[in-house]
Amino acid sequence: MAKKLVIKVTAGADAPERCSQAFTVAAVAVASGVDVSLWLTGESSWFALPGRAAEFELPHAAPLPDLLDSVLAAGRITLCTQCAARRDITEKDVIEGVRIAGAQVFVQEALAEGTQALVY
Repeated sequence: MAKKLVIKVTAGADAPERCSQAFTVAAVAVASGVDVSLWLTGESSWFALPGRAAEFELPHAAPLPDLLDSVLAAGRITLCTQCAARRDITEKDVIEGVRIAGAQVFVQEALAEGTQALVY
């Protein structure tokens, strides 16, 4: 098993199953002791804002706020710099613990030794 997992989620409410899968895999990996870095891009960018995850609904899926909290508690969550800028989201707007970083940091994390990267 990879010691580190980088997950990029590009979907939000526009593709709820894909979005939920990404958050579920991230939360399960964290619970399994894997070092997880979850990247919010595209429509998932909105989940970096307080209260937005609570608006997400998908039948038979774990609540997105719970999954988000699990990842924040033991992993890292990053909001894409360009995605944030396109949505006028700044550092002061995001949930505590969410950082904003760009492609250079994503590539560095994804190519690190012992890392598996997944994109949803």
